Amino acid sequence: MPDFDDHVRGPLAPLTGVRRPLGITDVEIDGGPLGRWQKINREASIALGIEQMERSGAVPNLRLAAGEGSGPFQGYRFQDSDLYKQLEAVAWEHCRLPDESYPAFVAESAALLGRAQRADGYLNSHYQVVKPDKIFTELEYSHEMYCAGHLFQAAVASARAGVGDELLAVARRFADHLVEVFLTGGDDGIDGHAEVETALVELYRLTGERAYLELAGKLIDNRGKGLIADSGMGSLYAQDHLPVREAGTAVGHAVRQLYLEAGIVDVYLETGDESLLECSVRRWEDMVATKTSITGGHGSRHDGEAFGERYELPPDRAYNESCAAIASIHWNWRLLLATGQSRYADLIERTLYNAFAASTSADGLRFFYVNPLQRRADLIEDAYLGRRREWFACACCPPNIMRLVSSLGHYVATTGGEGLSVHQYVPGVIRSGEITLAVETEYPWDGRVLFTVQDAPGTEWTLRLRVPAWSSSTELTPDASGYAEIRRAWRPGDTFTLDLDMSPRLVRPDRRIDALRGAVAIERGPLVYCLEQADQSADVEDLALAPDAELRVVPHDDLPGVGRTVLIEADAVRLPASPRDGLPYTAAVADPPAGTPVIATAVPYYQWDNRDGGVMRVWIPLV
Repeated sequence: MPDFDDHVRGPLAPLTGVRRPLGITDVEIDGGPLGRWQKINREASIALGIEQMERSGAVPNLRLAAGEGSGPFQGYRFQDSDLYKQLEAVAWEHCRLPDESYPAFVAESAALLGRAQRADGYLNSHYQVVKPDKIFTELEYSHEMYCAGHLFQAAVASARAGVGDELLAVARRFADHLVEVFLTGGDDGIDGHAEVETALVELYRLTGERAYLELAGKLIDNRGKGLIADSGMGSLYAQDHLPVREAGTAVGHAVRQLYLEAGIVDVYLETGDESLLECSVRRWEDMVATKTSITGGHGSRHDGEAFGERYELPPDRAYNESCAAIASIHWNWRLLLATGQSRYADLIERTLYNAFAASTSADGLRFFYVNPLQRRADLIEDAYLGRRREWFACACCPPNIMRLVSSLGHYVATTGGEGLSVHQYVPGVIRSGEITLAVETEYPWDGRVLFTVQDAPGTEWTLRLRVPAWSSSTELTPDASGYAEIRRAWRPGDTFTLDLDMSPRLVRPDRRIDALRGAVAIERGPLVYCLEQADQSADVEDLALAPDAELRVVPHDDLPGVGRTVLIEADAVRLPASPRDGLPYTAAVADPPAGTPVIATAVPYYQWDNRDGGVMRVWIPLV
């Protein structure tokens, strides 16, 4: 078995990738939106999540499984996973800024899990309490391996934080049980919800136990062979319609597809099986071109929380689950490590600053499950499309959000190729071996990024900087991978400045996206903007823009309810009121009635719903 320290490098330690992640504490973020998110995550969100573990039933259910509690089982069959994600968030946060309460929470939880765990290693409170005779017989919808996967990831994070010996022991007993049943035992069962695949690889990286990697590979290879029973949602829902090497497009439940892809690339990174990377990249290219919202969100259908058909991207009915944004970042991160291509870092950035960032309120205490691109004035549904909520009966998203925010430093930079690659621009410090790099920036409000070398080895090394695809002009010319390379014998005190083009821009949709035809969106830097009713002098639903509308930048140090932001003003028109009698259709005319000139004000999409909770739209009609 490899030495433990060989695997403690970050969220991934790929063998065949061209980039390698930095260590757990090698990146410190000390400002900007990401720094602010980490601050409110620590001060507000994580405390709320820990409290909810008791209130929602996650912890009481495990007491029932341990024979220590009373009362009925609470919540869903996958309720255990909420605790596991919360434990992972706490572990990463303890890595970032140690706190004596965090190890105690991990230790108490691990002790309870140990008492609840069966002698053979099996652990799932729902099936132990409610259906002890149905263990591993309802895998199409049981989430047993899915929950196990989140346990494994929590254990890996806790071990890397130095607080998880007992939790790791629990996780390994369950992982060994899965190996005994589904690898050496010959059972070909597959969980209908992918997730355990990527988690098994992470557990392999930590422990060196190759059976975990082999089981992950088997589960992936067995997809598409009809081994998952129909849960009533069909084979597409669980990505069991075709073997992974044959499937050409993302289908079914978006989160399941994206977690599966993360596992596929993970297995490639450890085995070098090029066919796995090739098929995953093929689906990525199709998904980005035809099934991705402008915010980076995925999942166009409420029915099945699913991908729709190509170019089926409605703004008002967009599902764009917060968990799908997180899973997308996980997949893109692995593809970035595997290939070193900036397009994956570009999509991480788009998703991070928009689809993901919108999921949490400015105070860190309320969350979106669904992230639509339009809210109408007469919204009826509230459970998922209304204002952010403190918690959900199905609370997969909030603790998932917390674990990503706590680990944001992992996604900033990598090493490899005789130097350091910077993928995301945040103020703080990056360390890699003998290199220490300080970063000063007001990004994404300003495009200037100043790098100062604090420590250097004294020999030549390469600083690679991502040039975002949206930056139309920079002084640096990127190579084929999308990065600009500066190679020299850097010395302490040396500086370098990257200036990115932050001009606001109007963006048109592909003509095949029928739901968006005749509309434009506003972007600036990595941020997608929206019109929110709180900022307008006219009803949002009556506003339209000209194709050549001038866009003006209006900074705000502290917009009430929102915080620091940059608004964008545009010359717009208020369209005439439509007739309220008869059908909502009229004869086409060459010169439609002119509107009244007004100013439209756009706010970053991720900051919406922190004020009036009213009408919002990302895609704005053209006049």
